[in-house]
Amino acid sequence: MKDILVITGPTAVGKTEYAIQLALRLNGEIVSCDSMQLYQFMDIGSAKPTKEERAMVPHYLVDEFDPREDFSVVQYQKHAKAAIDQIHEKGKLPVISGGTGLYLNSLLYEMDFSAPPRNDGYRRELEDLAAREGKEALHQLLQAKDPQAAQRIHPHNTKKIIRALEALSQDGKGVRPFSEAMVPVSQYRPLLLGLTRNREELYQRVNDRVDLLMEQGLLDEVKGMLAMGLTESHISMKGIGYKELIDHLHGDCDLKTAVAKIQQNTRHYAKRQLTWFRKYDKMVWFNLSEYGSKEQALEDMIIWVKKNR
Repeated sequence: MKDILVITGPTAVGKTEYAIQLALRLNGEIVSCDSMQLYQFMDIGSAKPTKEERAMVPHYLVDEFDPREDFSVVQYQKHAKAAIDQIHEKGKLPVISGGTGLYLNSLLYEMDFSAPPRNDGYRRELEDLAAREGKEALHQLLQAKDPQAAQRIHPHNTKKIIRALEALSQDGKGVRPFSEAMVPVSQYRPLLLGLTRNREELYQRVNDRVDLLMEQGLLDEVKGMLAMGLTESHISMKGIGYKELIDHLHGDCDLKTAVAKIQQNTRHYAKRQLTWFRKYDKMVWFNLSEYGSKEQALEDMIIWVKKNR
């Protein structure tokens, strides 16, 4: 097995800066694990590493794909593994940096992304049931057939409920949660390094970063994306910062309200990220709020990495 170093944590915690410094000091190259930074043109809203930062250390899966084309976790897994192999062939350490949990899972676990076969007749029956009796009726049906799945899936998420019921109709097993389907990959030995900060500090960093993104021209960036023909239906435009400003440009809210929504949604996202990453039992956490300087934090991280390689 070959080592990979994973630097993850909530948005605005400082992953980019620390990943670059660790890559420089550990002879590494960076593979992005961010579902927004991989798109071209979306520089500001994704808080993409700057050209100067990318010149310091080679980056993969940053600024590579057209935002008008949907990009899936299956594609990410393929491209990221190819980048990791390329870095290993150079005799360097792949540094996986980012906070998209599903992307990270695709590198750490043997995940089956195949969908259950469609059953169009049964699907129409379920859609008719929802139309006649409401979403709750679908969820009650799932509750009767697979209580565990019903507990995982929100009663209003009709798409997921129908998918789960379809899977049950195929083999009776349903859609397993990722926690049951995950088998660690055999080709990598991951060193999992999580960055965090005290909540008040993290949330203030989130608010400050959103203000900075607006100062850097996020609104004009969104206008430019719309001028290219992108709409809110594109996956790339569903990211936080883009969807709220699209609402503003459509006249649904004023700019001040849109910015406040971006800050609020980003804080909620950071909280969800922490919940996700805390499920990794081998993750070693570094609370950056407890360090007097970035250099002290980096020294401890490097000591930990060298000790565990």
